[in-house]
Amino acid sequence: TLVVETPEETLFSQRGANVTLPCRYRYEPALLSPRPVRIKWWKLSENGAPERDVLVAIGPRHRSFGDYRGRVRLRQDGEREASLQIRDVRLEDSGRYRCEVIDGLEDESGLVELELRGVVFPYQHPRGRYQLNFHEAQRACEEQDAVVASFEQLFRAWEEGLDWCNAGWLQDASVHYPVTLARRRCGGLGLAPGLRTYGPRHRRLHRYDVFCFSPALKGHVYYLEHPEKLTLAEAVEACQEDGARIAKVGQLFAAWKFRGLDRCDAGHPRPNCGPLAPGVRSFGFPDPQSRAYGVYCYR
Repeated sequence: TLVVETPEETLFSQRGANVTLPCRYRYEPALLSPRPVRIKWWKLSENGAPERDVLVAIGPRHRSFGDYRGRVRLRQDGEREASLQIRDVRLEDSGRYRCEVIDGLEDESGLVELELRGVVFPYQHPRGRYQLNFHEAQRACEEQDAVVASFEQLFRAWEEGLDWCNAGWLQDASVHYPVTLARRRCGGLGLAPGLRTYGPRHRRLHRYDVFCFSPALKGHVYYLEHPEKLTLAEAVEACQEDGARIAKVGQLFAAWKFRGLDRCDAGHPRPNCGPLAPGVRSFGFPDPQSRAYGVYCYR
């Protein structure tokens, strides 16, 4: 009998890192002489995204597919080894993978779940609340160096204290909002804290905010020390002159969470710096011509 073993716990990695998805196989009873097997890895479909082939191998020969081409290979350092090594992990690599081992008529498989470390943040349209249909929400997150968050990512953010009264899209086109402190203006006092849900919504007709997920940073976000406040166009130019580009919202959130970025308009609680809870403070979308603000750059 062929037996395939994969880890039960979720693996965590971050963008740009290398990761190994463990998968080993054995025979019961043990075989006296090894024989060649066919190993196949693919990524399972979820939230409307199709299933994707990752790698197929027979003996030393292997072939990788699509975005995985040139980034994946099998670990070769042991007998009965079918582990998949992924180089330069990308945002879209997050998800569930199946490792299948085929020996003649026998065929066994196991699942491995890969998740990226990151931060969830709510995002609105410049015109204000509840202006985004699902497709516009996807584009809005992408423009901020992020993707639409999954239910699991929002749940983890709620466990870490995310509290937000506006409902937002998630990856499966359902709509939720996280509440840690029940209050009258946020669904009423009678409901327990948790993830409140509106259920699945129409992707084109319904409009909400969105919860985006931004992975841990590869680069560096910093507040540009500049003699005067800047318009938006001047801010873009000032970052370029400093060898950087103006930071996106997802990059600022990731810098706050993973790099300890802390300025008085974003960071640890202190007097005269907004509400007491730590976080990233938002001034919304002020007039791009106003000279009331500095600039955060990303390099």
